[in-house]
Amino acid sequence: MDLLEYQAKELFRAVGIPVLPSQRIDRTEELKNLRIPFPVVLKSQVYAESRGKQGGIKFANNTIDAIAAARSIWNLSIMGQYPRVLLAEAMYQPDREFYLAVTIDRSARRPILLGSQQGGEAIESDRTKIHPVIVDQEFSPFYARRLALQMGLQGELLRSVSTIVQKMYRLFVQKDLDLVEINPLAVSGEGELMALDGKVIANDDALGRHPDIAAWQVEFPNATDVLSELGMACNREWISLERGDRGHIAVICSGAGLTMATLDLLHAEGGVPACFQNLGGDCRYNMVDREWGEHLRHSLDQIGRDRQITVVLVNLIGGGLSGDEVGQAIADYWHIHGGRLAIVLRVVGNAFDQAQIALSDTEVVLVDDLDAAIAKTVMLSSSAIGVG
Repeated sequence: MDLLEYQAKELFRAVGIPVLPSQRIDRTEELKNLRIPFPVVLKSQVYAESRGKQGGIKFANNTIDAIAAARSIWNLSIMGQYPRVLLAEAMYQPDREFYLAVTIDRSARRPILLGSQQGGEAIESDRTKIHPVIVDQEFSPFYARRLALQMGLQGELLRSVSTIVQKMYRLFVQKDLDLVEINPLAVSGEGELMALDGKVIANDDALGRHPDIAAWQVEFPNATDVLSELGMACNREWISLERGDRGHIAVICSGAGLTMATLDLLHAEGGVPACFQNLGGDCRYNMVDREWGEHLRHSLDQIGRDRQITVVLVNLIGGGLSGDEVGQAIADYWHIHGGRLAIVLRVVGNAFDQAQIALSDTEVVLVDDLDAAIAKTVMLSSSAIGVG
């Protein structure tokens, strides 16, 4: 279960992770009695990422500006999602931005700490600068300090970042979470730390032990139902999207949010997805018994039996993603089945370079830009229909 930003920050505040003064906004009229001083930032509360790039984050210096900004955000669809609440938050000017996360290492089956001196949107496109520290024994402050050292921090900044990591880990364990992420963790010129944005994924199987988190699931049933449906693909099932004429495109993604975004973009470009499968992201913890390559081979074998599918779009992003494994799995399938399926693979960073080597003697389309992947998939699908 993904949490919205304001929900994640409520959990942060409870364990002492510094967050800005903020207020949940359910109706535009509430901005007339805002409890935090201007200037403020208004943020769309949706599960999709890259809200800033798509106009989902706006600044306001007074009530009139805030009302106009809120009306704009309410009517803004981000990856097919409209906000049901907004977050009004105090303005903050960071001097530097870091990235921190606590999650599960799929191969080691142990918690892992992640950190980088490069935060914000920059880290999303280049995760090679993230430093990992596996918690291979009982957690102690040593692991948090080790991460801060690997990030290249020293002095008071090393101590303060280590303290934040310890609090993140405590939250991770106390609430049975799958992911606790702060991106960015802002650093002021005076060395003050502030969690400007956060992402938390709760373990669905543990919600019964955490009624406070389960209550959010009840409050936002529509959004949660969508995420739950997408999460079904973690059970190695292809989820059909049969509505009217069935499409010819199959989609394989890593994570519920990425899956939703990919399907929405395909529809926007005129593509008709027939089915999808979610291989990872927030679901990867249910699939630790296989590696990426084996998961992908199994998925391609399954969808290859459906003669109506002509194109497969594989869109994978993740810290534990191996471009070698993914590229080799797709190359193996392509060589065995003679390229019956057109395959478009989108990966980024080091994974792109690794996959490029493995796919060098195939006709698989490899790109690192999502818009290009969508356009190529729709074009290949249209060509296949025309030939048919």
